[in-house]
Amino acid sequence: MADRKCCGVSAVKVALAVLLVVMTMVCITLMALMLTPTTHTGSDPDPQNPPYLIGVGRADCTGPPAEIPLMGYANPQQKAAGIHTRLYSRAFIVDDGNQRVVFVTADIGMISQRLRLEVLRALKEKYGTLYRRDNVVLSGTHTHCGPAGYFQYTLFMITSNGYIKAVVEPLVNGIVKSIDIAHSNMRPGRIYRNKGELEDSSLNRSPHSYLNNPKEERNRYKWNTDKQVLVLKFTDLDGDGIGMISWFAVHAVSMNYTNRMVSSDNMGYASYLLEQDKNRGELPGQGSFVAGFSSSNLGDASPNIKGPHCMNTGLPCDYLNSSCPVGGTKECKAFGPGEDMFDSTRIIGHNVYMKAKELYASAVQEVTGQVRFAHQWVNMTDVTVQINGTHTVSTCKPALGHSFAAGTTDGGGDLNFTQGAVEGDPFWDGIRDTLLGSPSNQTKECHHPKPILFSTGEMNWPLPWHPQIVDVQIITIGAVAVIAVPGEMTTMSGRRLRQAVREELESEGTFKDTEVVIAGLSNIYTHYITTYEEYQVQRYEGASTIFGPHTLTAYLHKYRGLARAIAQNKVSELPAGPEPPFFTENLFNLMAAAAVDRKPENSSFGDILEQVYPIYRQGDVVSVTFVAGNPRHSGDIREKTFVTVEMYDNRTETWEVVHTDASWETRFHWLKGTNRQSNATIEWYVPSSAPSGSYRIRHFGHYKEMKGLRPVITAYEGSSDIFRVTESFYQQ
Repeated sequence: MADRKCCGVSAVKVALAVLLVVMTMVCITLMALMLTPTTHTGSDPDPQNPPYLIGVGRADCTGPPAEIPLMGYANPQQKAAGIHTRLYSRAFIVDDGNQRVVFVTADIGMISQRLRLEVLRALKEKYGTLYRRDNVVLSGTHTHCGPAGYFQYTLFMITSNGYIKAVVEPLVNGIVKSIDIAHSNMRPGRIYRNKGELEDSSLNRSPHSYLNNPKEERNRYKWNTDKQVLVLKFTDLDGDGIGMISWFAVHAVSMNYTNRMVSSDNMGYASYLLEQDKNRGELPGQGSFVAGFSSSNLGDASPNIKGPHCMNTGLPCDYLNSSCPVGGTKECKAFGPGEDMFDSTRIIGHNVYMKAKELYASAVQEVTGQVRFAHQWVNMTDVTVQINGTHTVSTCKPALGHSFAAGTTDGGGDLNFTQGAVEGDPFWDGIRDTLLGSPSNQTKECHHPKPILFSTGEMNWPLPWHPQIVDVQIITIGAVAVIAVPGEMTTMSGRRLRQAVREELESEGTFKDTEVVIAGLSNIYTHYITTYEEYQVQRYEGASTIFGPHTLTAYLHKYRGLARAIAQNKVSELPAGPEPPFFTENLFNLMAAAAVDRKPENSSFGDILEQVYPIYRQGDVVSVTFVAGNPRHSGDIREKTFVTVEMYDNRTETWEVVHTDASWETRFHWLKGTNRQSNATIEWYVPSSAPSGSYRIRHFGHYKEMKGLRPVITAYEGSSDIFRVTESFYQQ
């Protein structure tokens, strides 16, 4: 009995010990489950959804902010004279362990063919075959306030004072550096997608053209511009955000054609705000978080949401041709929503930023799956497509219509052209025929009903006026497809293209719940892409659809082919297509060298011409003017600044830089005066958050002088008096 009792007690002890061990293991397991983050923020890779390798990078690509024409409005009087905000290239690299893609969005009017070719050459020299034409997408935000001069085709060189190396080099170097930074900090991470709608930030500037699309098609959509905002959120495996890309369809033309300062406009301001949010304590352009706001199918989407009005009467412009009874198209301008272009830029940029920030914070749908890509070069002057099974249509040699010269309500032309012109003008046609030659009958018939103003496809001196070879490209990251479009697609054109690509990707069952987005102004610029129906109306967008009425049809055909090859895993069978030219001769530069600088007698460069006041309040504007040199003499200005606003730190007895010329709060105006003398006025819009204290504003630059027969460039700097900032009346 004793033995049995002993054995029974032992059995109970063993059972209790086993139970204790089991309970302990269960507790440990539960604790581990509780402490281990979910897939959204997990540090342990999900074997079902392995992480990507992700890299993000940002680099300054600002070019000379003086005397260089600004790219966008084609206004010869609009030449750079200072900096509103700096321009940046933002790069995102995604690698699935087998293949990788690079997406770059740059604060630039558009990517030109020459710029892309030079970037690809630089990447090949650094990385061999790692980054190539087929896995690198370069997209422009479409700011109209960046330096021009980076094209190799005659039409663009004429309006940009030629091919300007001083502009090309900082763009190439800045884009490549952003990719370098992204490449060097690649790490395992995850991507999440989210989308929403943003109202009150875009207006269709050609509603008459949009209404020419089939009614049943229009009825599928609530608005006549795309309000969709798509966000991709990039995190590391700890769930910490490292970057974001957002796409929204709106023109970056809040800064209008009267502006003379280099500016990243509304999309650049959205990037600025989110990066300042995430990189707290860092100056603009610094910090590890990268926020890219990319263009989309913005062809007819304007940020000037007050709409077009006649400036001389205040009445709405003519609906059909956007002109005024007195003054024509020159008097018809669209504005808003702000009191001036700076305020409008702030409002639209802030709206886009707030929506992207909201979507970023709530993004939980993980992007998983393979990285794929497809690319072809296409001769867009000779694409033949069969429609409805029987009818064959073709693209045309490039040509611009009469309404191209009318401009848009965001920035109209100065001559007596109007939008909606389907007949030529004998006066202007006569001048064209005399100076440039008349278009051939074949080109006229191909572009009908467009009355041709410039038959650019038949003009080749000193170089072709327009490109023929065009990039078409798609990259996919899991079930997210990015269509790189070589121009400005209208709202409905973009909708048709997204639908076509989605259908092809999902036709094989490989892709499901596919999100398709258009990255506009990518790889090469070919003006606009309207629907066939919009083309018939011949407003500015239709007149600027250079490959004729069937341009969109041809692109639908080509992009369907790329999507089908991706879906069927047959990209290797795609022919590369005809390689585009890289011109080395007949590139012309109409920019004269910057003149020698002069200064007033008994003064030095950097001296004060107009001094600051002793005291300012939050919300005031501090202004100071210096004797200055031409900013072109400062050479490569990337990662530098012409301006610092500095606050005195009483604890360390040192001056701390709180703003640079990359800051929204500063404006650097350069004024070229008489007798080769110039000055620089720096404005600081004191924010309501500025701490009370002592401040100063400093200016940095270079001047050129002749020493004998040799030009010598010398650095200089100047500083304002110390002034105090106090709280505003409203805060006291």
